[in-house]
Amino acid sequence: MDFDQILAKCGDFNRYQFMILALFGFINIIVSMHYFTQTVISFVPDHWCYHEKLVNLTYKEIADIYSQFENPSCTRLEDINGHNATVSKEKCERWIYNYDFGYRSMNTELNWVCDSAYKARIGQSLFFIGSVVGTLFYGLLSDKIGRVPALILSNFCGFAGDFSTIFTKSVGTFTLCRFISGLAADTNFYLMYIIVLEYIRPSMRTLGLNMAVGLFYCLGLVFTPWLAVLAGHWQIYLACTSLPILLVVLYYFAVQESAQWLVTRNDIDGAIVRLKRVAKFNGCRVTQADFDEFRRHCQMTREMQGGDDKKHATLLDMFRTPRMRKNTLILFFKSMVITLCYDAVSRNVEGMGISPFIMFSLSALAVLPSSILLVLLQDKIGRKGMASGSLLVGGLFTAAAGIAIAYQQHSHNAILLACLTIAARFGVAISYESGSQYATELIPTCVRGQGVAAVHVAGFAASFLAPYILWLGTFFKAAPSIILGVLFFAGSFVCLLLPETLNRSLPTTIEEGEVFGKGERMFDFPCLHNKHDDEESDSELEKYKRKHSLIDAKQMESSSNGKRKQSLIEADREEQALKDAKH
Repeated sequence: MDFDQILAKCGDFNRYQFMILALFGFINIIVSMHYFTQTVISFVPDHWCYHEKLVNLTYKEIADIYSQFENPSCTRLEDINGHNATVSKEKCERWIYNYDFGYRSMNTELNWVCDSAYKARIGQSLFFIGSVVGTLFYGLLSDKIGRVPALILSNFCGFAGDFSTIFTKSVGTFTLCRFISGLAADTNFYLMYIIVLEYIRPSMRTLGLNMAVGLFYCLGLVFTPWLAVLAGHWQIYLACTSLPILLVVLYYFAVQESAQWLVTRNDIDGAIVRLKRVAKFNGCRVTQADFDEFRRHCQMTREMQGGDDKKHATLLDMFRTPRMRKNTLILFFKSMVITLCYDAVSRNVEGMGISPFIMFSLSALAVLPSSILLVLLQDKIGRKGMASGSLLVGGLFTAAAGIAIAYQQHSHNAILLACLTIAARFGVAISYESGSQYATELIPTCVRGQGVAAVHVAGFAASFLAPYILWLGTFFKAAPSIILGVLFFAGSFVCLLLPETLNRSLPTTIEEGEVFGKGERMFDFPCLHNKHDDEESDSELEKYKRKHSLIDAKQMESSSNGKRKQSLIEADREEQALKDAKH
């Protein structure tokens, strides 16, 4: 009796599963606020260099005076006579801000604008560096101490980083706090994702997980900017978003440790204890005989795999063979493009001719429909078609937004830009959600944990460039959209070079990963050919598995015979030793 069978007896879509889905939803709300905290506290409203003659004027009158200059936000005026003004050679040191909804951001309070705008970007970059380090560290830690403790420690690190940011006043302390906050990024989400995935019926995983992400993550994103408006000040906002993270500590008492992880640690008793708790919570009666059968299955599987003496595959083995190496590098590049574009598109809400609060919420609304569409189409179009198509759509609308900005430098059509940005966000949200599942299925089971972690690290490493791409918009407003559009198109193309995983036997070893999808063409999609074609395209892997299963069976039989012979020899020796002792 394997894990899925014993889980079905304990309840694989019952009260416990609904509870952890709800807890996963809370994690999504927290993660959405934590990830975009840097964006919200860095919102920069319309601003102009301070002059005593501007104090009693309306914001529209101030904007009219500065409209005659090329860089109105950073131009210091020496004298003002009506609408006529002369420019001062000195740099601006004080500004007049037209606060959106009365919200005072960190950038406005510390005057990190114009020549000092780079300071906030440095902190944002350190956040992504922290996420790379944190993903590696907490990923390894979760394999040592368990998923639940690592999840709690990761979220506590996010709380410490965000809460300590409240007291920063200098670039040095700000970047340190953002680095600490970044250590939690991604692991504070995907560790809970893994736990939920393992305790839910396989047929309900796509629906349950994607709908939980789509609904609660979208809810968190839409609510985030308006929480800042309600708070009115960036420090109060940080306190409101960081303190709820401490509630994750209570997960230790509600969420069961990953039973599958305990089995891999040879703690079968611990796995059975967790499964019994799940069964009790669900009100399911499971006999001891069922658990004993599950124990025998785990022990037999471990013996067949060579026990503790078998050499385990590592991440480096993914680069050992040519096709596996090609697929791994494409997954890395795809993750870098998707994560970079997702982050940049999500944060690119300023300079659109509309309030960044409204723009942020409108673009966030694309997350829920993207999850629904993913559930409806991914099992029909296929992983490859969904990934490539969503990136292509995102690229088209992002490039269109860049062209629109370039041709409307002085008078932006806010509605047009908002529609294009939301459409781009829709495309990249689909590719972002489907990307993790595609990588998980394509990477062989023996290195799946390490491989998925490495793919995530590559994506976060690329996100380091996101604030600088957006910063280019200060020189040419269309630059970020054009650059992101090119990256979208490149990612869409390389996805076509990957093999399809829908309705295929997935690889479990590096050798199977090498032959997986062999002979498949670039434009082979499940929706364009029949089931017979799927069987033919999978024949290489199936032949490989049949061949090696026979070899393994012979080796096991030979090994078993060898063990029996050795036991007989040892018994003869013991009997002879007893005879010698009597004599």
